[in-house]
This record gives sequence, C-alpha cells and structure tokens, in this order.
Amino acid sequence: MNFLKSSKWKLAIKVTPLVVGIVLLKLIIHQLGMEFLTLNSLFGAIISANVFLVGFLISGVLVDYKESEKIPGELACSLEVITDECYITYKNKKSKIAKDLLDHARDLTSLIIKWLHKKEKTNLVHKKITDLNDYFLALEPLTQANFIVRLKNEQNNLRRMITRIHSIRETSFNPAGYAIAEIISAVLCIGLVFTKIDPYYESIFFVAFVSFILIYMVMLIKDLDNPFNYYEKENYADEVSLKPLFDLEKRIPHDLEKLK
Repeated sequence: MNFLKSSKWKLAIKVTPLVVGIVLLKLIIHQLGMEFLTLNSLFGAIISANVFLVGFLISGVLVDYKESEKIPGELACSLEVITDECYITYKNKKSKIAKDLLDHARDLTSLIIKWLHKKEKTNLVHKKITDLNDYFLALEPLTQANFIVRLKNEQNNLRRMITRIHSIRETSFNPAGYAIAEIISAVLCIGLVFTKIDPYYESIFFVAFVSFILIYMVMLIKDLDNPFNYYEKENYADEVSLKPLFDLEKRIPHDLEKLK
C-alpha cells in the first residue's frame, strides 16, 4: 500500500513491533496471573512528568532542526553564486581559470553531498573550500575587486555552514535528558504490563496506546536531534531535504562554451 511506503509512516512502522511485543507480554502475564500492580493516581503523575520532559526535549531539538532546514538551500545558493561568477568571467575574458573554478565548484558540490552521507571526511571538505583561494587569486586580474569580495563571502558562508552541520550531527542536545526519558518510558511500559486493569480487553488497548506514544516520542526526539542522519537510514520524514543540492548538481554546466 502506498501509505506504508510514505516516509512519514516509517517511524510508526518501526515502533509497531516493539508495541506488539509489549502487548504479547501483557497477554502472557495475564494468563499467568502475574498482574500484581494496581492502577492508581501515581501512574497519571508519572505519565504527566514524562510528557513534560518530552516537551522540554522537543522544544530544544526543534531549534536546531528549524535552522537545519535552511542549510542545504543556503549551501546550494552559495555554490551557485560561485558558478555564476565563473560564467560571467568566462563570457567576459574567455579565461581558462573560470572553467577550472567551475569544475572545482561542481566537484565541491558532489563532495558535500557525499560528506552528508558520511562517505567523505570533514577535513577534506574544508580543504576543498580552502582550495578556492587559489582560483580567486588567479581571477583577481580578470574581474572587479567587489566580485572577488563576493566570492570570499560565499566561501566564508560555505565554511560556516559545513562547520554548523558537523556540530549538529556530532553533538547530542541533552544526553542526560534522553536517558531519563527512556528510563521513565520503559518503567511505565513494564508497569502497565504488570498492572491489573478491568475490564481486561480495555487494558490491552491502553497498554498498546500508551506504549506506542511513549516509544514513538522518544525515538522521534532522537531522530530530530540529528536532521542530517542520512548515513544510517534513507527517506525518513525527519531528515532535512537535500533536494536543493541535488538540483544544483544537475544545473552546474559541464561546458561553459555551450552556454549562450
């Protein structure tokens, strides 16, 4: 079914086997008569505390996530500014250095995409950005000074955004917060399994529903914490789109002489 292939359902599908396992465990515990806990107000208090903690964690990771949504587009814009200057310089001076810089920008775009999938090292990307200096130096006699300043600004933007992405994907927002959220969620799920709730069939519904929500939210927060997690899984709804970079890679011309 198409909705099962949709990226927005993949996390729910990933959580479902865990919930099914908890429900089966509940059935076994019930059949063995091992439900020794009683439902009381403390369960509600613990659930409320966990909801508050989850809300705190989500509010924290969403700040980085909203910033991260803009970065691929900004990377693409900075790279395209460089390719535009290559085109302008070539049309004006027919310079070979403009072609070489265009090839370098194309290679840098492909390298950044591979790096985002952790197929290349961060140091290599920074080196490729630094290597732009040699091309800018060669372009100085061929273009206006403000054009070189513009190129240097875009180089600085590239370096800043690469550093920011590296920081976001290598640093967890609040590991201690994740740990306590996982502990509380696990205790609640186990507690519900051993809690006697009448009527019995309603208990199955509440165990399944509460377990699904708790596990889903913990896993969602972890995924949101690293919106550049392409190297572990593909097509999840909570990764920011790399379409601007893919589109730019296709738009960069391979031969300036063919451009009109």
